[in-house]
Amino acid sequence: MRKTALSIALLALCACTPRGGDAPSADAVADTPDAAAEATATHAFDDAIVEADFAEHVRMLAYDEFAGRGPGTAGEEKTIEYIKAQFARIGLQPGNGGDWFQTVPMVETTADESTTLELKVGDATQSLKFGSDMVVGTRTGQPLVSIKDSDLVFVGYGVDAPEQQWNDYAGIDVKGKTVVMLVNDPGFHAGDARLFDGKRMTYYGRWTYKFEEAARKGAAAALIIHDTEGASYGWEVVKNSWSGPQYDLPAKDDPEPRVPVQGWITGDAASALFKAAGQDLAKLRAAASKRGFKPVPLGATASLELKSSTIEKSSRNVIGLLPGSEKPDEAIAYMAHWDHLGTHEGESGDNIYNGAVDNATGVAGIIEIAEAFRKAKTPPKRSILFLAVTLEESGLLGSKYYVAHPVIPLDKTVGVLNLDALAPIGKAHDITVVGSGSSELEDLLKPVLAQQKRKIVGETNTAAGYYFRSDHFNFAKAGVPALYIDTGSDLLEGGQAAGDAASKDFNDNRYHKPGDQFDAATWKLDGIVQDLQAAYSVGDVLANGGQWPNWYKGNPFKAARDAMRPAASAAK
Repeated sequence: MRKTALSIALLALCACTPRGGDAPSADAVADTPDAAAEATATHAFDDAIVEADFAEHVRMLAYDEFAGRGPGTAGEEKTIEYIKAQFARIGLQPGNGGDWFQTVPMVETTADESTTLELKVGDATQSLKFGSDMVVGTRTGQPLVSIKDSDLVFVGYGVDAPEQQWNDYAGIDVKGKTVVMLVNDPGFHAGDARLFDGKRMTYYGRWTYKFEEAARKGAAAALIIHDTEGASYGWEVVKNSWSGPQYDLPAKDDPEPRVPVQGWITGDAASALFKAAGQDLAKLRAAASKRGFKPVPLGATASLELKSSTIEKSSRNVIGLLPGSEKPDEAIAYMAHWDHLGTHEGESGDNIYNGAVDNATGVAGIIEIAEAFRKAKTPPKRSILFLAVTLEESGLLGSKYYVAHPVIPLDKTVGVLNLDALAPIGKAHDITVVGSGSSELEDLLKPVLAQQKRKIVGETNTAAGYYFRSDHFNFAKAGVPALYIDTGSDLLEGGQAAGDAASKDFNDNRYHKPGDQFDAATWKLDGIVQDLQAAYSVGDVLANGGQWPNWYKGNPFKAARDAMRPAASAAK
């Protein structure tokens, strides 16, 4: 047992309850970022992965003084200094050359929430209000984007997938027009397993793809019709996530196309629009879920003047390195995103989005795993990177930037293990592998779980597209095998029903809401500790062996891995 190096300010925070209390001012902590390595706090950290240490990290990262860990804010400064202090205390080395941080350039854009979207059908105008009826934004970096009488076209699910023989844009030029589309995949609402992956979301079902495709087609604006089942979250999550500051990489650092205006409209607003246009949204949804669908001009126009404030800022990834004793040029990586939604000024009541589960748990997890590796009797043969990345909530931007600027080349990166939103609901008979059936990393996890008398299961809600919503996905697209593990759902206490109920409760009441707070009284951490031990064991095998796991045959990311490591692929 040892004392941890933290700042005096953080020591004072540790002594407080998770919310409220006589904490030091935010400015006092932010003004002395280097003090985190100069003092000693009262919590004694164990070498092993234990509940008390994990809870302490989560409690700190989700504390009110960290202000929801918003990128580019004083809350970021507290957060990254805390992570840095923990990495230094453990004995890791700065992972970005001689630096703990990797600067991620970003553009902060905040839309004027007095913006209205005017939809005109004949002489009738439907005026949609920001927040209650729609949310829109721009990724152009422009302070004013205007759209005047842009023709509205319903393009089904907004998908152009040649390998699926599917093109929702067939036969129409949408340059300068506003496309309206459905969330998720064509097979989802129809419940047809023959279309795409049926209820399991593919990348074509993600809103990020839909906006990118609209940009490739030259649309002036793109609007997704929200429905709770298809999105896997309610309108409040959309409103909270898309209101306030939004972040992007500068265009020069992000080659993906950008549509001038993108956003969401509520199902009620969409139904009213389609009815005014002489269409039935339910019937068009059914038609769009059948092969051969053709886009439908709505005989309506969209107009808006979107004013935004834009600021060029930067955020930072935190990178710790444990050098390999024999193969330091080869590395495995543990990663978790440290950012959350910050604070929403102007909201009544609690406006701090603490993000305790999402994703203070993941950051606490990689810190605990780092400590276990650093204090092991023998150092790992391969290097281990610990990546706490930023801007996940803004489109996986921190990991995207890292993949474009890796500190260890991707062809020397053996694999990635991602921790995101671990559920404090107790032990389970299983562990969830999001996107199960993807890579040979699962073959390393199975014997570890067998020792724990557990098994792998896929995510329960395959329609939510979780595989495309966390930072491992940028590594996957680049070809690096990635394992995204999450808490199991078949609980020792209460079984599958209890696990499903806990998941629904979090999604309905705390996900991307101020209620995502640390709660020492109700959280059950023994299951998370078991999950972290499993993640540690997989990394231990990789760090001390010679394996180069690949994607399973047929996986869309295998070609990229084979291209970066052709000799290894040929040997198999």
